[in-house]
Amino acid sequence: MRHATFETPGVSLHYVQQGSGPDIVWCPGGDQTGEEWEEQFGFFPDYRCTSFDPRGAGRTVSREPPPWPIAAYADDLAALIREVCDPPVAVVGLSMGALIVQEMVLGHADVVRLGVAMGTSGSKAGFIHEWEDAEIRFREAGGSLPPDFALAHYALLMYPSEVLGDDALWERCKPVVARAYAERDGEMLAAQWQACLDYSGMDRLPDATRPLHVIGFEQDMQTPPARGRLVAEAAADGHFHLLPGMGHCSLFRHRPGAVAAKIREIVEGHD
Repeated sequence: MRHATFETPGVSLHYVQQGSGPDIVWCPGGDQTGEEWEEQFGFFPDYRCTSFDPRGAGRTVSREPPPWPIAAYADDLAALIREVCDPPVAVVGLSMGALIVQEMVLGHADVVRLGVAMGTSGSKAGFIHEWEDAEIRFREAGGSLPPDFALAHYALLMYPSEVLGDDALWERCKPVVARAYAERDGEMLAAQWQACLDYSGMDRLPDATRPLHVIGFEQDMQTPPARGRLVAEAAADGHFHLLPGMGHCSLFRHRPGAVAAKIREIVEGHD
């Protein structure tokens, strides 16, 4: 895996790239970095895979303070794609990354062939809005969670009961939760999550000119799949896929092969 930095006036963007072939660009969720997609890269040896550290996480350095709307993340990514990929590309993302995918389909269609948005939603409302808003206010007030408590708290939002009830599976998945939250900078966490809370492309999705595939996870408590279905139904060329028995982050360590197989089916279905 090659590590490099791409410079723009607003950001020093750390990115990773591996392989050769058609381009798939992977958008991390909130609190994640590009390197965490390495497991998925391994299922696509016949593609050139690229990912990046979004503003507020990893080794990327923003020259502009928050707030960073989702459109800013998409602008960063579009510039990176033009520089290090051969557009148009397939863009795949999870959670916050799925919102970036939506914005790429809407605002940067010239560099996008199709979008795959996993664990996503449209306008935040109800429980999702209340929970995310409470997390942001807690962090903005200077609140922090001890690492062991953060591990237990966020695991419930990231993985399904199959993982939490199987000691071997939990030991395999636990490092994913720890990397994202055990030592997280509260200010940066709040900045990323505020961007997610504020975003909605629902009013523009009917005019999208690129296919948008939404993957929902049956046991996703962080972004219930019913929310993703609404996004797919709103898009002009939208498609919804439901993966049984999985949670928000099941593509990391839990059932990565099953998720990769669905992504490959979607990407190759549009070749």
